[in-house]
Amino acid sequence: MNVARSELILGGQKSGKSRRAELLARAWLQAAPGHRATLIATGQPWDDEMRARIERHKSDRAERVPGLATLEEALHLPECLAEHSRPDHLLVVDCLTLWLTNLMMPAEGKGMPADVLEHSIVKLTQSIAAAPGPLVLVGNEIGLGVIPLGREVRAFVDMLGRLNQAVAASCTRATLMAAGLPLTLKDEA
Repeated sequence: MNVARSELILGGQKSGKSRRAELLARAWLQAAPGHRATLIATGQPWDDEMRARIERHKSDRAERVPGLATLEEALHLPECLAEHSRPDHLLVVDCLTLWLTNLMMPAEGKGMPADVLEHSIVKLTQSIAAAPGPLVLVGNEIGLGVIPLGREVRAFVDMLGRLNQAVAASCTRATLMAAGLPLTLKDEA
């Protein structure tokens, strides 16, 4: 399994997105003794179920990819990529969907206006382009179903579609996961 300079992995829930990201991290770590890998987790423990999910993910990752460090960053993802990206250091972002959720629907109140969100997406794509090290970004593809009820949910689905398009355009590889199988959408590697 070869690691691209930057790869966006999209798919539905339990499609194998995170597993592919972990396999890429493991391949990166095994490729050279000086390689490092860090998972940037964007999820926040808002409730008991999410706390348990985060703990389960940490435990599972530690078992599957022992050398993969974890860094939590819910909001300042572009800055985090700029700070931690190095040629010998693979960064895995899991996931872009939760990052967007944190920006649009924060637990403590009102989310960012659309123009500020668009600017955040531009900053993210600039960080991807400028990153000196390899990146793997995981996100959900949720726009394949019915049009959701409710203005806020439709706005979220629309913004996530824009985010996915912008990140896919910025990455050298884009992969769609379905039933645990990768479908390459783009590969400029």
